[in-house]
Amino acid sequence: MQPLIWESRPDGLRAPALVCAFTGWNDAGDAASAAVQFMGSSLGATRFARIDPEEFFDFQATRPRVAFAEGRTREVEWPSVDVFAARVPRAPRDLVLLQGPEPSMRWRTFTGLVVELAEALGTQMVVSLGALLADVPHSRPVHVTGLASDEALVDRVGMTGSDYEGPTGIVGVLQAACQEAGIPAASLWASVPHYVAAAPNPKAALALVRKVEGLVGVSVDAQELESAAAEYERQVSLAVQSDPEVQAFVERLEQAAADEEPDLRPQDLPSGDVLAREFQRFLRQRGPGGGPAGGGPAGTGPAGGGR
Repeated sequence: MQPLIWESRPDGLRAPALVCAFTGWNDAGDAASAAVQFMGSSLGATRFARIDPEEFFDFQATRPRVAFAEGRTREVEWPSVDVFAARVPRAPRDLVLLQGPEPSMRWRTFTGLVVELAEALGTQMVVSLGALLADVPHSRPVHVTGLASDEALVDRVGMTGSDYEGPTGIVGVLQAACQEAGIPAASLWASVPHYVAAAPNPKAALALVRKVEGLVGVSVDAQELESAAAEYERQVSLAVQSDPEVQAFVERLEQAAADEEPDLRPQDLPSGDVLAREFQRFLRQRGPGGGPAGGGPAGTGPAGGGR
């Protein structure tokens, strides 16, 4: 059996961008996987392909699950990487979303399959998402770094470039595979506070969604994620305030973050024309009635929980 299993062929995708996230080492605070899951749900994405796990997963490390089907029969649910299509009629392109656990082995073969998928769909850009633990405070805007095969992709969303060297995950290997295949590729990384590493971080997920929007030109109605991010910050702040030692530590992180932020000069701010253009694009894509264009019921998108 071929590892890349096509359940259907999504014909007519317009200049698609492939957005990828993997749970595990690349996904601090579940931020990257949650970002892709949210985009899929918001845009009404539907699954059309998957990558069979047999060749790529160590099932002692990424174990299958046993569940009851229709309350009667026990079934084994194997880990898999799922691929979804999201059509966004009022945007300049459609999206392909890929999400699943980070594979355990044969990374070059695995990323070759993803490149094969991207080429078969005529993908014009691959965007991979990740999140890493860092000495950052939860109360500040999420710091997002990025690298790309084309420096113009980094400049487009005003990210801080990454000069990271060291161990990498599947995201880094996929980035290299896309570059070798000549597919424009970018990798976005959100910094997650290490002192709340165990908690899902919707604030970091929201930051990644916003960066993807600017990069691929597709707007997502993120009101639900914005509310979750605000509640996350409120709950973490309450927990921090209950421990004077932790509070003092967070205050030091906040001061360090403030010291590192450069003063904004007028030329650093977006022009009125840019702001108006982005706002009009958002309104067009939301469509009549204020709902997200191309949207669908929640739950139709992907499911899911270094560089």
